[in-house]
Parts: sequence; C-alpha cells; structure tokens
Amino acid sequence: MILESCLLLLFYNCVEGNFTSKWQRVVYFPSAHRIRRSSAELLNPVLQRSVPEVELLYEFLLSGVMLNTDQVMTLQDPELSSLRKATTFHVICNDVIPKTVSDIRRLGAKLSHAQGPLKRQDFERTLLTMAYTAMKTPKSDTGHQQKIWLDSLTELFVALRRDLMFPYHKEGGSDQN
Repeated sequence: MILESCLLLLFYNCVEGNFTSKWQRVVYFPSAHRIRRSSAELLNPVLQRSVPEVELLYEFLLSGVMLNTDQVMTLQDPELSSLRKATTFHVICNDVIPKTVSDIRRLGAKLSHAQGPLKRQDFERTLLTMAYTAMKTPKSDTGHQQKIWLDSLTELFVALRRDLMFPYHKEGGSDQN
C-alpha cells in the first residue's frame, strides 16, 4: 500500500513537473514584459481585473476604435478616452499586441498548439489582436493581402473559440452511451 502510494505520488510529481508547467511557461506576447514609461503599469499591462473592467473593455470596443495611417489604435469617444483605463487600453493596443501579419500568423500558430486554457491577459490580448486584424483586413491593398489578413483573423477566432470551449472540448467527437 505504501509502495503504491509512493509510486502514485512520484507519477503525479513527474506529470506535474513535465506537463502543466509547460502550459504556464508559454509567452504569447513577449512585448508585454518590456518596461515602458507611457503607462502606470510599467510591466505586463492588463486591462481586465474585475467584472466592471471587462464591461469597460466591451464598452471601449463597442463605442468604436479608429486605426490611423500610422497603425495606432485610438478610441473614438473622447469621454472614454479620458478614463485612466483608456491609457492601459492604448498601451496594450499600440505597444503589446502584434501589428504585422507575420507576427499575427505566428501568434495564431502558437495558439493553435496551446495545451490548456489561456491566461486572462493572453485571452484579452488575443481578443484585441483579433479586433486589430478585423480593422486591418478591409484596408489591405490587394485581394491577396486581404486573404492573408482574413486567414489570420480566422486563426485567432478559432483559437479563442477553442479556449472558450476548452473544458467541454473532447477530441474525437462526442461520447454517447
């Protein structure tokens, strides 16, 4: 009995050390860990820490976001732009999320191999990257570029959908007894 318990604990420790820690080590947004002086949060800015902040993010996106010629995202509503959280939103949208199609495709590929649910800040940044990609797609010059941006948008959508369905997602179909 003691030997079985020790073997079980050893197996659990091996699984815990080799697999679950890898889920936590993946860095999807390396620029979030760079120190910046333009925000109150110098390192790893996060917009949503509570339910009211999630609602505020929804309000930011619903009120409208503009993408200017320099690829800078700004809020359309001046009242919302004056909020303290709008500064964090601005930093995340303009300094943290990827802006080039190759970086966004790389992010989509990393997310497609994610083994577990995303952290809250990674989900938020992926959502904002998806919003940026959705704004950038119709502004593409050629049909080929538009298709590439659309493919990137689809990859991000599939990754977010898979993350939202993670606890219920079963490989190989449904179990019917």
